[in-house]
Amino acid sequence: MARRAGGDKGRTVCGRKLKAAREARGLSLSALAAAARVSSSYLSEVEHGRKSPSLPVLRRLAAALNLAPADLIAAEARDTALAPGERVRLLREEKGLTLSALAEKAGITTSYLSEIERGQAGPALTTLERLAQALGTTLAQLWGPLAGLGLRLRELREERGLSQAELAARAGVSPGLVGQVERGEVQPSLATLEGLAAGLGVSPCHLIREEDPAALYARLSPCVRELLADRSVQAVLERLCTCSPAELRFLLAFIDLYKTHHRPGAGPAPATETRQGTQGQE
Repeated sequence: MARRAGGDKGRTVCGRKLKAAREARGLSLSALAAAARVSSSYLSEVEHGRKSPSLPVLRRLAAALNLAPADLIAAEARDTALAPGERVRLLREEKGLTLSALAEKAGITTSYLSEIERGQAGPALTTLERLAQALGTTLAQLWGPLAGLGLRLRELREERGLSQAELAARAGVSPGLVGQVERGEVQPSLATLEGLAAGLGVSPCHLIREEDPAALYARLSPCVRELLADRSVQAVLERLCTCSPAELRFLLAFIDLYKTHHRPGAGPAPATETRQGTQGQE
């Protein structure tokens, strides 16, 4: 059984931040411990960096301090992409499954599943496949880049009328990071994902859940659906399938630029005169 050094690196709480936030609010160690439903000795261990709390404890600590969970995460841990075990935990909690219930469905022991979720064990691909099946999702959602996360994040942000800077302030991250996640350049850590979800008023699973193609098609406007039925448009899409990641990023950036500066209802741009036509008017 492979183990990853460093334990819960993706959710490492900064003890100094926790202690500073507690003292800034005039809370004693015992008062915060009581609010978060942990012992004073355990909280002291967390503040001294000797222990890292579980996700539920982190949420309770942040809530007691009126902070986003991301505000308590150590800076070096923020850049760690969401690990497979953390994705498993989010999906399991979303479905209301206990560790033992999911472990039984996937045919593994409860202790092994617990180690996977905490990042202390690296599961085999076959194990991840069984976990994905038990959770009603795909292997791609537990392993590898999160498809559609950036687009979903941007759509939710724009639906709520938030700028990247406003969402970043709510999530406790930089506006640049929000932009990178939306463009698919960065995969967020668990803390960042939770902060973004809280800022949008949705669950983290809502951001990482794989969308049904039929549901995605249903959200398209009638004009776009008509375009997709056009053979010439289909030919363009086929060519897009062979683009490199760099080429796709360039095209997406161009589309973003166009949508930012294009004025709805302005009509098509005037045709560019040919060199021959220009010479004829001279």
